Amino acid sequence: MSDGTCAKRRLWRWHSNPLRRRDDIVEAWIVLAVWAVILVGGAVVGLVTAQAAAEAFTRQRAERRPVPAVLLADVPASASASGGTLALARISWTTPDGTTHTDRTLVDTGQKAGAEVTVWLDGRGALVTEPPSTTETAIEAGVLGVAAAVGLAGAAVGAGALARWRLDRRRIDQWGREWDLVGPLWGHRTG
Repeated sequence: MSDGTCAKRRLWRWHSNPLRRRDDIVEAWIVLAVWAVILVGGAVVGLVTAQAAAEAFTRQRAERRPVPAVLLADVPASASASGGTLALARISWTTPDGTTHTDRTLVDTGQKAGAEVTVWLDGRGALVTEPPSTTETAIEAGVLGVAAAVGLAGAAVGAGALARWRLDRRRIDQWGREWDLVGPLWGHRTG
């Protein structure tokens, strides 16, 4: 047999074989479908998720705007119970229409009352977190895309493993029934 023919037989699981059962063909198709879902579906899901995340982060950058605010009270250097560098503080800011607002937000510790801090507002004027930078957007979108692809791959492998397990159970039951028919024909049993 030539190398090409041998390789083709190894890769092609559906070739003629007198011992091949219908379940063997079904199993081969299941394996092929799982790999197709992992490769094609994973790529599509990953790209779509990454694109959607990038668009959402870009929209956040477009909608959110920085506004100068003033601290209304001192923020002690050890204000955070966890020992972090941020603490909740009361601030005041003025919107472009001249309205003054006050609220609480996280600021760096160790600042004095009257210090200017930058806060971020959404389109409705509510305090929000700073939007991610373009680099952070690319990284986060990539991570979310990979996570979506891995999630789909895990689901496909799990579904394929379950289907193959059920086929194995069915084959074992068939072999048991066939043995019950053929076993007595083999002659005297011991035991």
